[in-house]
Amino acid sequence: MTKTALITGATSGIGKATAYEFAKHGIHLILCGRRKERLQEIKNELKDKTNVHILNFDVSDKNEVQNAINSLPKDFQTIDILINNAGNAHGLDPIQTGSLDDWDAMMDINVKGLLYVSKAIIPQMTERLSGHIINIGSSAGKEVYPKGNVYCASKHAVLAITEGMRIDLNPYGIKVGSVNPGLVETEFSQVRFKGDKIADTVYKGFKALQAEDIADIIYFVISRPCHVNIADLLVFPTAQANSTTVKKN
Repeated sequence: MTKTALITGATSGIGKATAYEFAKHGIHLILCGRRKERLQEIKNELKDKTNVHILNFDVSDKNEVQNAINSLPKDFQTIDILINNAGNAHGLDPIQTGSLDDWDAMMDINVKGLLYVSKAIIPQMTERLSGHIINIGSSAGKEVYPKGNVYCASKHAVLAITEGMRIDLNPYGIKVGSVNPGLVETEFSQVRFKGDKIADTVYKGFKALQAEDIADIIYFVISRPCHVNIADLLVFPTAQANSTTVKKN
């Protein structure tokens, strides 16, 4: 039976790569994001491989989230797999000079957005006694690094929420896990440094993970047998040992 996956943050990076990976395996897709033109482009590129529906909304707006899920056509209403991928990092400042707007953006999207989307979808999974939720965390959820403060806090929260979900949804047979990448070469740094040229140096001198690497891992996780749940997966590029140790040429 063909499954349907909903992916947030599907317009770029890991979310987009996961959409392409899932499409190769015929999984039906609900692709969510704030950039409608990008969503439409991806839908057009994948429509010959699988059925695709797009939802244009902001995960940090709880009313938009619920309205979007309620708007799904009948063929897409049963969501088997939820990939909570939407997330961002804003700024890299010490706590004493951090921006309140940056803090709000990270907590609203990385934490509250994940909760809003999950809240809208989990009831149908508990009713069916089946489902699989993967929250995309970060190595920043495992350790705190200098000037990471609030971003690290938001990703620590993702891991705590994931563990709480797994406990609460255990009686319903729902799989819950997290995939936590280290340095992945995406638009992430452009967003964090707000277009500053320093963003171009983040991945210089070593081979960073690519979005496709993480997408391949996510497919591996969701394709395990029914009795296997990969609860917590940390992945680094070979050059990275932890958040602050990276071997560069």
